[in-house]
Formats: sequence, structure tokens, C-alpha cells
Amino acid sequence: MANNNLTVDSVTTEDGTRIHFKDWGSGPAVVFSHGWPLQGDAWEDQMIFLASNGYRVIAHDRRGHGLSSQPWGGNDMDTYADDLATLLNALDIKDATLVGHSTGGGEVARYIGRHGTQRVAKAVLVGAVPPQMVVSASNPNGLPMSVFDGIRSAVLADRSQFFKDLTLPFYGYNREGAKISEGVRDTFWAQGMQCGIKNAYDCIKQFSEVDFTEDLKKIDVPTLFVHGSDDQIVPIDAAAKAAVKLVPNATLKIYEGAPHGLPTTHKDKLNADLLEFLKS
Repeated sequence: MANNNLTVDSVTTEDGTRIHFKDWGSGPAVVFSHGWPLQGDAWEDQMIFLASNGYRVIAHDRRGHGLSSQPWGGNDMDTYADDLATLLNALDIKDATLVGHSTGGGEVARYIGRHGTQRVAKAVLVGAVPPQMVVSASNPNGLPMSVFDGIRSAVLADRSQFFKDLTLPFYGYNREGAKISEGVRDTFWAQGMQCGIKNAYDCIKQFSEVDFTEDLKKIDVPTLFVHGSDDQIVPIDAAAKAAVKLVPNATLKIYEGAPHGLPTTHKDKLNADLLEFLKS
């Protein structure tokens, strides 16, 4: 099926937003959704591994992030999910395993909530934000709104410095005995600074306030949750431990002592677990 809005590395959505993506390898499709404020390259350790092991790997830059367009509007979870649908439809992907980290885990859940699993065989949510991050009557273990208001203020005040500082808890580099990679910190900062400031600001509300409870209940494919026990960004109790109870056919793997950025810090373990799950 011809699609005039599709090129080798981008697809254009109905509102004219260009979504950049990478599409490597051949075999069963694995589609990655990244965390805030990063881009598809955040998955490079998993992508080169799986593409070298017989899989087709696809990762897009969420609108406003990476090399995608930076529209003023549409920076909301429903549109993120619809952008993912546009990509999967344009590439005519079938039987995909959707993998989402952090905000990307919310994107995967909302995609299934809105578009079903016609193109989806399995799902993996890593350090993911569902069911909901902010505290509420139905989410007593959530984080107070003041945390997210602080992030918003920091992004507006000096997001460059904020992104540098965020790398410490993100990768667990603030823990005693941690082996700090300045290269990893620099990469996080560089990716974050490619995100438009309006897009980064709007996305904070999406990863913190959106309730994914009903989306999780609609996930009717085998699902793997992976979460670090020492995740300082998305605490495990209000996230994976709660979410896994809402998905009918789900398993939770807890990485003891692992931080939020475990796709980088624990890449070998995650790569092995992904490969095992894909083959199961």
C-alpha cells in the first residue's frame, strides 16, 4: 500500500507533524517508545542487539522530541498514541512487540487502549509510568503534584542544567559506590536538549497526571513488566506493582537495586530478558 507521507525515516501525521524513526534489521517486529525527554536513540543498546539476533527493530522520536517536528499543539498522550498508530499503519506492521520505557510505557498502554491489539503480539513496559504517577484518591502511593510542578519550574528556569542534574537519580549515579559514566550523562543531556521546550513542558503533565488504568485492562496480549527496585524517578510501588495487577496476562520482573535508566545501566540483563520473552 503506497503512502505518500512515508519516507525511509519519517512519516507525516494528519496534522502535518513529521515523526522521525529508525527501522533496522529483518524478522519479527519490535517497536520501541522512549522516555522523556529523550528520543528513539535511547533504545540503541536494545536495538543493535535485537537487530543482530534476527529481529526488525523500529524506534520513533515522539513528536517534539529528537528529530521529529516540534509542533505547538498535540503534545498529549492520545496524540502520542495516534502518532504511533500512524507509524505502524504506514509501515503495515503486524504481530509487533511494543516496548515502552517510562513515558513510552504510557504511550504503549494508551495505544492499545485506543487502537487495540490488531497489530500487536506482545507488550513490554520498562520502568513505565502506568497506571498513574501523581497521587490521587485512587492512587494513594503516587507522588505529590509539587514534584511535577518542580519539574515544570526547572524546565522553564534552566532546562539544560536540570537535564544534567536529572541524570544522577535517573541512572542511580547518586548512590554510594555507583560507577558514573560521564558519557551517558552527556548523551542524556544532548538528547534532552533536542526536545522542544514547549513539547518537553507539555509532556510533564502527560506522564504525571494521565490515568492509564482502563488502558491497562484492555491489554489482551502477553505482557512483561520490568522495573528497578531502586527507581527514583518512577517508584515501583505505584507503577509496575500496581499495573501488573490490571493486565490479565502479565509478568513482573524486578531488577534489584536497578535505577530508572536500566535500559542503559542493565542493558545486558534487559537484552537477555527481551530476547527470552520474544522467543516464548
